[in-house]
Amino acid sequence: MRLIVIALILIFAFNTSVKAQDTIPKDPKIGLVLSGGGAKGFAHIGALKVIDSLGLRIDYVAGTSMGAIIGSLYASGYTGKQLDSIFEGVNFDDIISDNIPRYAKSTYEREISEKYAITLPFDHLKVKLPSALSKGQNTFNLLTKLLLHVSNEDDFSKLPIPFFCIGTDVETGQQVVLEKGNLPQAVKASGAFPSLFQPVEIDGKLLIDGGVVNNYPITELKAKGVDIIIGVDVQDGLANRTDLSSAPQILFQINNFRTINDMKIKSKETDVYIKPDITKFNVVSFSDGRQIINNGQIAALEKIDILKQLKEKQQQKPIVRQVMSSPDSLQINYIETNGIDKYTRSYILGKLNIRPYSKIAYQDLSKGANNVVATNNFDNFFYELKLEDNNGYRIITDVSETKKTTFLKLGLHYDGLYKSALLTNITKKQFLLKNDVASLDLIVGDHVRYNFDYFIDKGIYWSIGLSSRYSEFDQGIVANAFLTPAQIASSGVNKINTELSDLTNQFYLQTLFRNDLVFTIGAEHKKLKIKTETILSSQNQNETVFENSNYVSLFGALKFDTYDSKYFPTEGVFFSAEGNYYVYSSDFSSTFSPFTILKADVGYAFKINDKLSLNITSDGGFKINPKANRFLDFVLGGYGNNFINNFKAFYGYDFLSIAADSYIKGGINLDYQFVPKSHLMVSANFANVEDRLYDTGNWFSLPDYTGYAIGYSFQSFLGPIEAKYTFSPETKQSFWFFNLGYWF
Repeated sequence: MRLIVIALILIFAFNTSVKAQDTIPKDPKIGLVLSGGGAKGFAHIGALKVIDSLGLRIDYVAGTSMGAIIGSLYASGYTGKQLDSIFEGVNFDDIISDNIPRYAKSTYEREISEKYAITLPFDHLKVKLPSALSKGQNTFNLLTKLLLHVSNEDDFSKLPIPFFCIGTDVETGQQVVLEKGNLPQAVKASGAFPSLFQPVEIDGKLLIDGGVVNNYPITELKAKGVDIIIGVDVQDGLANRTDLSSAPQILFQINNFRTINDMKIKSKETDVYIKPDITKFNVVSFSDGRQIINNGQIAALEKIDILKQLKEKQQQKPIVRQVMSSPDSLQINYIETNGIDKYTRSYILGKLNIRPYSKIAYQDLSKGANNVVATNNFDNFFYELKLEDNNGYRIITDVSETKKTTFLKLGLHYDGLYKSALLTNITKKQFLLKNDVASLDLIVGDHVRYNFDYFIDKGIYWSIGLSSRYSEFDQGIVANAFLTPAQIASSGVNKINTELSDLTNQFYLQTLFRNDLVFTIGAEHKKLKIKTETILSSQNQNETVFENSNYVSLFGALKFDTYDSKYFPTEGVFFSAEGNYYVYSSDFSSTFSPFTILKADVGYAFKINDKLSLNITSDGGFKINPKANRFLDFVLGGYGNNFINNFKAFYGYDFLSIAADSYIKGGINLDYQFVPKSHLMVSANFANVEDRLYDTGNWFSLPDYTGYAIGYSFQSFLGPIEAKYTFSPETKQSFWFFNLGYWF
């Protein structure tokens, strides 16, 4: 009986093979259709590797969403093996989230992303939700780079393999066949999944993911005159409730209601239907890319016999595929700017940081595009490269200026100095001029604060800024910060409970040599008031006022910052130098004498391995004319960021515990990111703090002050959540420091 069954199977297989062989026309024209499916679309690569290994000629390619991405690259000349290598090195978390690198953001945009937890459009006094989580700029940048060799071809049917993809007109719900125009833009539109990626405007139509209406364009491919269709379907069945844990997954589920029914018909119309096993994966399983590619290869090998038969019937050979590579540099002949109304050409060129008739590294083009997008002044930024006769490229840019000019921003914070605080911000772009922005922070909680900034961004020219900041807190401060040795001896105290308020106003000019190199000069007014109830004066039995003066100074600052993260840098260099020359004081406490304060910070971060990084820092400062006012001396202690005036963090000591007119400090921070967003931190800092430190030469000696810390930090959407235990061997004291949220 067993032999009979085997014989029947062999006869059936032989008859099926003969039937397939007989239905294949002479030299068949073969079409390849690739469905959408997010990360599951990696299976297309595995199938293409099998097709290439047989030398099978593909005459037309059609795709939707991820199928359009992989299909366009294959049609432009890449092999399945090359695509395997390309996608192996892509960080899809950055692609999906449109994570714009920190270096691409201006100083202002960095402050926004590192200060506010929530940003919402707030036009006409109504809060609006953003149209999508991502603008898809990183996707477009990657596709433009990979498809540069066909950038001059506007007709997709004239690619090495003719190609088209499907988009959906979001206004009419109708499908749009994309077969002409800019290829990266068309493919981006085909994969613009609703709510995840922003719609793409092409020829006046607002397009989203083609999978909404046609995730497997077999009918449209047949209309191109192909004889045989090979289809790779990476759609799966409906998910159960345990797998529907996010908004994108639920949206995919809703879309699958229709596409699954469509595939019951379309799969039967496919001559060679390849269905990889993708049941264990979902649309965002990019970390499982290797297994998904292997599963695609396995599924294609199951069809090896019919694929070989197709190959045997073919008479013309497939196109000769060369090793594709993107250039390391580009010769730029001219930059064309379109779509500008509220902004200027110089503004765009300043953000791009590319000059006409210059040679640039290719990565500078992507950086420049991200610079423009990071301003959040444009809903879309489109560019294309056209190769000219002299082998240089013309860059054609087109921006869509955002109509959202008012934003509501929120933040929440707690630390040991300012205590709890709730931040509400109103930002208005184009407040008075085309290139300006006005921003007001109102901070309420244990201490009231505000920050106001007005900035006129001139791009490659000198920009103009105004700022005003008010800050207050009460804290025990080391007595020698405000008292003379005689006063300390007579009062018998070495730490004073002090209330401090600071109002600082600045007018400045600023120029960007590049996004990470900023030079600023300006004038500053400061109103400083310091009082205490620890020591009572004879004139006032309620409080003693140490300082209540207005200061005027001229200042300059140079800042170079290539850190990849403000709070958890793993690579990059940081340098900041600042000087204030105080020319006037209302002189509440003593005879005023002009003085200068100079200070600088430097840091270097690098990765030891994928999870471990080291950040080495040093900073210092001193006063010229040290006999002058002491209330702006350097005061060290505690943990934190965004301290005002000359207050500096120092592990092992409580806030504001060490004071002098000059100091030098070094620090080491070891960061172990054992799981995503979780950091185990081990830190040490060392300092010499002394009046006239640099005159005595004691700055270059063993440190008088040391401190150590160990802590845990978590990167939440509110900002860092941190707990640190610190200890100093000099005092034998330990302190816990807690922080919640971005610092402001």
